[in-house]
Amino acid sequence: MKIFNQFLLALCFVFSSLTGSSQTDDAKSWEKKPELSLSGFADIFYVYDFNQPQGTQRQPFLFNHNRHNEFNLNLGLVQLKLNHEKYRANFALQTGTYANDNYAAEPGLLKNIFEANVGISLSSENNLWLDAGVLPSHIGFESAISMDNMTLTRSLLAENSPYFLTGAKLTYNPDEKWELAALVVNGWQRIQRLEGNSLLSFGTQVNYSPTDNLSFNWSTFIGTDDPDATRRMRYFNNLYGQFQVSDKFELIAGFDLGAQQEARGSSAYDFWLSPVLIGQLTLDEQWKTAFRAEYYQDQEGVIIPTNSLNGFKTSGFSLNLDYSPAKSIVCRVESRLLNSQDPIFETDSGSSQINFFVAASIAIKFSELVSN
Repeated sequence: MKIFNQFLLALCFVFSSLTGSSQTDDAKSWEKKPELSLSGFADIFYVYDFNQPQGTQRQPFLFNHNRHNEFNLNLGLVQLKLNHEKYRANFALQTGTYANDNYAAEPGLLKNIFEANVGISLSSENNLWLDAGVLPSHIGFESAISMDNMTLTRSLLAENSPYFLTGAKLTYNPDEKWELAALVVNGWQRIQRLEGNSLLSFGTQVNYSPTDNLSFNWSTFIGTDDPDATRRMRYFNNLYGQFQVSDKFELIAGFDLGAQQEARGSSAYDFWLSPVLIGQLTLDEQWKTAFRAEYYQDQEGVIIPTNSLNGFKTSGFSLNLDYSPAKSIVCRVESRLLNSQDPIFETDSGSSQINFFVAASIAIKFSELVSN
């Protein structure tokens, strides 16, 4: 941690010198009273899996809406958010099957932390920020909050890349079109660093939005998810584009590509990849529909281990219908088909190459200004 702290201090010093931040900011701007808001979210779901798996979790590679023939809470959270011209903070507690499944490696109450971070402006223009703590991942376009996504369930690409990271993030906005970020984190989707691993991980992000209807993003991760004794370096790229084709139709195209050393010090690598295409059509003020086509290939089981001959090679298709009587609530139904090269999906009597399920959800989200 000493090296980590020195790195942060050096970054603050360098960028403060370049921008003349903290020493030249108008003192009155720091004295302004911040805004405090309280928000919450709850997603109640039911899934019927026609394979009728017998385990508690339907699939080991899914972390949202991952129960069969059961009503449950996917994610419930309460968040306090502090906003100021010169500083900001977020603290959110969570519960539900998402927290139990996706934070299973975290000890004790750490799995109930959705976000816990503090940020400070490093420039007089407030276009350079340093945030530290438990942060939402810079990777991907889908979040754990289902109402923020085009589809009810998450893509294979999103489910098997980090939803959260713990560390420090430096964000720079040179203008309205560009956002650049660099991160130092504890590891691949971890709050507490892996026992026996002394190496911090790193990430970058470049986002370019030339217009309000067009956005491109490239995010990376460089690090390891192994202890020092067996350390295999992992290199990961996430790219996507968002296109507002018309007032009623939006399209997202994404692609993940990762590589990990076969063994410590090896020059040979195992690769995985995943393309996805999602389109959403707004029918009217209350109704929307979306489709998804995707593929995930992880032959060597780096991210999704299997006992099959060809590893994890799975294509998927989904169609959903959303009804939103008010902005704060949405009712969703989704049908989804997964098709694997090998019989890797559990059934009530063995395994199958096909997995078909129907998911339904009622979700609600609110936000209230507590003080300003």
